[in-house]
Amino acid sequence: MSENPTAGGGLRRLLRNPLGAISAGVLLLLVIGVVLAPLLAPQAPDVSSLGDAFAGPDAAHPMGMDSAGRDILSRILYGGRNTLGGAVVALAIALALGVPSGLYAGYYGGRFDSVANWAVNLVMALPAMVVLLASRAILGPRVWVLMIVLGVLVAPGFFRLVRGIVANVRKELYVDAAKVSGLSDTRIVARHILIVVRGPLIIQVALVAGIAIGLQAGLEFLGVGSGSSATWGAMLNEAFQNIQRAPLLILWPGLALGLTNGALVLLAGAVRDVLEDRGGEPAGRRRRRPRAGAAPAAEALVEPPDPAALLSVRGLTVAYARPDGTDKEVVHGIDLDVHPGEIVGLVGESGSGKTQTAFSVLGILPEGGRVTSGSVMIKGQEVDGLPERAHRALRGGTVAYVPQEPMSNLDPAFTIGSQLMEPMRHVLGISRKEAAGRAIDLLRLVEIPDPGRTMRLYPHEISGGMAQRVLIAGAMSCDPELLIADEPTTALDVRVQAEILGLLRRLQQDRGLGVLLVTHNLGVVADLCDRVAVMSGGRIVETGTTGQILRSPRDPYTRTLLGAVLDDAPVRAPWQPREARKATA
Repeated sequence: MSENPTAGGGLRRLLRNPLGAISAGVLLLLVIGVVLAPLLAPQAPDVSSLGDAFAGPDAAHPMGMDSAGRDILSRILYGGRNTLGGAVVALAIALALGVPSGLYAGYYGGRFDSVANWAVNLVMALPAMVVLLASRAILGPRVWVLMIVLGVLVAPGFFRLVRGIVANVRKELYVDAAKVSGLSDTRIVARHILIVVRGPLIIQVALVAGIAIGLQAGLEFLGVGSGSSATWGAMLNEAFQNIQRAPLLILWPGLALGLTNGALVLLAGAVRDVLEDRGGEPAGRRRRRPRAGAAPAAEALVEPPDPAALLSVRGLTVAYARPDGTDKEVVHGIDLDVHPGEIVGLVGESGSGKTQTAFSVLGILPEGGRVTSGSVMIKGQEVDGLPERAHRALRGGTVAYVPQEPMSNLDPAFTIGSQLMEPMRHVLGISRKEAAGRAIDLLRLVEIPDPGRTMRLYPHEISGGMAQRVLIAGAMSCDPELLIADEPTTALDVRVQAEILGLLRRLQQDRGLGVLLVTHNLGVVADLCDRVAVMSGGRIVETGTTGQILRSPRDPYTRTLLGAVLDDAPVRAPWQPREARKATA
């Protein structure tokens, strides 16, 4: 099993692409020729014989001689060292400046994002050729110095590309799922963000490399370069001056520049296609804004937390910042307990604050949201206000999460097996082999047929019900004690819903899990829960055993919810055409 296309498989697919194979071959020949120039060149590039000026091709000099009697092939090979080497320098500077800053600005935002955007706009407003000419006048005609300046000038292109992609990807639910699994930001960026950035980045690298080669050649063609070193631009300058006497001189450097730039673009496209080809289109993904920073410490409590509870919430208040600087409170001082081996249903209509409560426990409130007061205790430890590193240690190990919309919470870039194994290897510290065996056991535990085959599949290759089982397996992978399930059956058909509920019940009984089940479905509550907390308008209006809530509700809102259930409603008469209804009347 592999997380991505293997190097061997990717190389085979690249070579099966005619454009990819041809462009790779051309670039390989150019690089080999440039690197081995001292071995392949007939003579040194600056050795001249005026008596052989403009001599045509022969066995000793396959491309002939230039106006100074220098071997053209030798100057092409040695000139490639300077031209391609300068492009590599510019590209390295641009990547070093643009990619890390773009990743940081896109993922974290904040002041750094604002300042970086201002600096990027300033640099992009500068005319590159004018800056290079001025740099040449101030710093001297050395090619390497000019290429460093060019790298700084083109770095904003990488910054904007990377920042824009990361700012969108960080809102994906599978990124939140990775946070809940206990992965660090560095690991999330390395595994889930960079894989999305790499395709456009490869194309950008090819384009910027072509620009660097073209600008360097342009400067040399204008006579702005060092003049003492062999470069393809300097060869173009000389050929242009003698174009009427020896028009063939312009062919060789022009061909070298054209082949290099064309091969770079074609190869980049082919490599991008190989890396992004996973056998089909991934499922659509719903976007959501990511969490804000750590919440402030809890304030005075209404009543002490239950020390015997796995989860004890007291006086929890959640608010979101408005554009005018004020706060909008969405959860108003709720109390909630979940004990070991107990399933507690958190019930209410959409917008009642159920999911905000669950996110507060997990520490993944969306951007702008924060806990303004109250306490959230897990196994006797206050988690509100914990540093992110300490909060992350709880997620995946002590607390696990099963989200709604299963297809949106699986990263389409990785196989099912990879996404199950990574949290186990990171949180439990086990080997890849152990994680693979444990992942297969987990898939078997959640009743997935042929778990070995499923491990090799991508998310878009499985059904919604199977994806939900995979998420449950992932939630159980690090042996949590508390499971938070947010509408785990909403997107599934009735038969699959029953199977998932039965699976959750069996896992809870076998492992003694405490479960907080967020749902609006009273049928699910009746089938699965031991106790129920009814939530309305950000407040818990009633709490009790499932039997008490369903048989003798006290709060009017609870009675309204039960009244909306159609199980005891009278059956309507069969539909009839209008003419038949008139005749009956």
